[in-house]
Amino acid sequence: MSEPRIVVYSSLFPNAAQPNAGLFIRERMFRVGRRLPLVVVSPKPWFPGQALIRRFRPHYRPLPTKREVQDGITVLFPRFLALPGVLRGLDGLFMALGSFLTLRRLKRQGYNLIDAHFAYPDGHAAVRLGRWLGLPVTVTLRGTEVPHSRNPALRPKLQAVFREAAKVIAVSDSLRRLALSLGLPADKAVVVGNGVDTDKFQPVDRQAACRRFGLPAEAKCLVTVGALVERKGFHRVIDCLPALLAHHPELHYLIVGGASPEGDLSAELRAQVARLGLDDRVHFLGPVPPEELKWPLSAADVFVLATRNEGWANVILEAMACGLPVVATDVGGNREVVAHDTLGLIVPFGDQAGLTRALDEALGRDWDREAIRTYALANDWQGRVERLIGIFHALTAGAPSATTTARVSV
Repeated sequence: MSEPRIVVYSSLFPNAAQPNAGLFIRERMFRVGRRLPLVVVSPKPWFPGQALIRRFRPHYRPLPTKREVQDGITVLFPRFLALPGVLRGLDGLFMALGSFLTLRRLKRQGYNLIDAHFAYPDGHAAVRLGRWLGLPVTVTLRGTEVPHSRNPALRPKLQAVFREAAKVIAVSDSLRRLALSLGLPADKAVVVGNGVDTDKFQPVDRQAACRRFGLPAEAKCLVTVGALVERKGFHRVIDCLPALLAHHPELHYLIVGGASPEGDLSAELRAQVARLGLDDRVHFLGPVPPEELKWPLSAADVFVLATRNEGWANVILEAMACGLPVVATDVGGNREVVAHDTLGLIVPFGDQAGLTRALDEALGRDWDREAIRTYALANDWQGRVERLIGIFHALTAGAPSATTTARVSV
């Protein structure tokens, strides 16, 4: 049997220029990398003259160096042609072309499986590379497939990925069902959700956490963690606050996060807060490193995620590991994580009054926080990683053993 030697393929991945991009992919796959040889290929969009735009927009498409080493794992950043607003429907093809020489070199070094994240454009590029190089490809669905499936131009590309991939790994059953509805054969589909690092995410002293953020000892707190983008729904929660303050006069809202490759809504959110006269009640804490997130989570009473779209929100389990009940919208895998009403409340997306009622109820309920944490402990990473490794072994079982050591050279 040939040992799996994995190329993780994702254009979204942390790097020195964008340290918070794709942390959830690194969290998952670097755990696999502790058990199996693994290298990351993260293609980056580029076009001639791109540097000129950055003179006026410094954060436009920041390019990392072509190679980094993170936690002992090599991460490579090949470039691919991507003209803004032009020919973006060819991103999958150009991404594959831009990565081909890198993948061919890695195959010669013994890497024998491509593990792509997101069906388009990454998965679309990966199945081309797999076809050209004779390598099996797995594609992990993470939530962008929902809006892409509604796009007439992208829907056929998703279907092509589902035809050609050796295995499609969905982080939630809702994504698996979506893929099946688009023609994915059932025997290719598997659900492997994300886990939670219960050493990193655990409660700390509530009063110490409140003092850390300058909150009154008697404060009641909501908290949301995520990129400051429209999809995550911070503005929807802010709109609930005036009504909630009538019942919970000590209420505060902690917003944890910053700009992301998806966008930056911070200016709009701050303007909304000022317009509603909530400057002393809404606290923008900025990006917080994962190892420090236990502090704002422990300062809070309820975690809320009013998101428009989600595959599997890691942060829900992370909040639960700190003992927090959750209020979340009924999208993606949220209902699968908040599996019963002892863990939190699920509300329909777009029901603003329902969101306000759910938050009001959650703030007033006496939750069994230890039971919530116990649920999170049962969903740690170990079982997830074992399942992934089993999938990778099955796909490389018939491959010839590598004759070279899986060591990256550039």
